[in-house]
Amino acid sequence: MAKVEVKDLLEAGVHFGHLTRKWDPNMAPYVYMERNGIHIINLYKTAAKIDEAGEALSKIAASGRKILFVATKKQAKDIVSEKAGAINMPYITERWPGGMLTNFVTIRKAVKKMASIDRMKKDGTFMTLSKKERLQVDRLRAKLEKNLGSISDMTRLPGALFVVDIKREHIAIKEAQKLNIPIFAMVDTNSDPRQVDFVIPANDDASKSIDKVLTHVTGAIADGLAERKAEKDSAKVDKPAPSKKAETATEEEE
Repeated sequence: MAKVEVKDLLEAGVHFGHLTRKWDPNMAPYVYMERNGIHIINLYKTAAKIDEAGEALSKIAASGRKILFVATKKQAKDIVSEKAGAINMPYITERWPGGMLTNFVTIRKAVKKMASIDRMKKDGTFMTLSKKERLQVDRLRAKLEKNLGSISDMTRLPGALFVVDIKREHIAIKEAQKLNIPIFAMVDTNSDPRQVDFVIPANDDASKSIDKVLTHVTGAIADGLAERKAEKDSAKVDKPAPSKKAETATEEEE
């Protein structure tokens, strides 16, 4: 993972918090000062927290578990879908489907429904339906794709959640807490950091800030994935070839 430079965070505006009157006092340890009625985040602490979060996320990725990214606010949607998609991690950028985690079995059924519609189109069954039925199925498929398309490969609960704006994504946070799923998040000065396991104090409103933090985070995950792949490749190379004795025994059995 590339070293987090405070200068880069500063240029991306990561240090700009909310208006002082809107702050959450629990964010006090991460606030550097107040300027023109706005809280300024301590970027040295942000850099340290990005490193800490990156190390933990890299280990989760190396273990083979998925990290679910959640960001439904306009400024973060495209950034999250691009960055998470590039490392093949699931993401939610539309409305959070209630019960996404706590009722995962039902969500999986909806994803399977989407797959069955795709099969119908491939094997020709779709064309045997009436025009009205085809239209209804297409609408259902489009709706499922919009809400669940990015999690279609997620066959089990994620190993962690990464959230942009914990105030906005409070339902996702509560579901993860119920299931003891570790929560990583960009936390602005108007939010309560106690809800999160790995806090990254940062401006969660500006697209440049979100992009900068996500670049470091997904870079760390990519490192974990590369480590996992290297271990798998190494295991294949190190696998001992069958001995002559074992080969002879096999031939005799045949």
